[in-house]
Amino acid sequence: MEESILFIPVNGIVQSIRPFGTGDACCDQIAAVRTDNGIVNLIITPETYVVNETRLRRGMQITAFYDGNAPMPLIFPPQYRALIVTRRQPQETIVIDYFDDELTATDLSLKLNIGPQTEIRTNNGQTFHCSLENRMLIVYYSATTRSIPPQTTPRLIIVLC
Repeated sequence: MEESILFIPVNGIVQSIRPFGTGDACCDQIAAVRTDNGIVNLIITPETYVVNETRLRRGMQITAFYDGNAPMPLIFPPQYRALIVTRRQPQETIVIDYFDDELTATDLSLKLNIGPQTEIRTNNGQTFHCSLENRMLIVYYSATTRSIPPQTTPRLIIVLC
């Protein structure tokens, strides 16, 4: 049975970006990111989805996601292969999860309330016109209620089609 991807976030500030590898891997880069727990190295490959094709730069606040189920080397600083990287606004939280028919995350950590200002699009930047129910979503939000589950009206939702 195939295991699903467990998206684990890394929030931090890019400290440096440099080439990683040689030969066929010359398109790979490694980004050193300063997090609250120290430096984390992120491997960015041509398969990494960089939201809006943003050019990563030193000093940029980002959230990157790696697969928590994937094997990884036991080295210091930690090194993860980034699946998704996105720029993060100050005081913003970004999550990736499957949201059910009530727009509640699988781990019941968040319920979405779609507002008139919520931008909804596909991962290639097109406007998304269908239902958000029962889909994998990247959700950008700032504040939540204190209810269980917490509720939010997101700024942006990207549907991973």
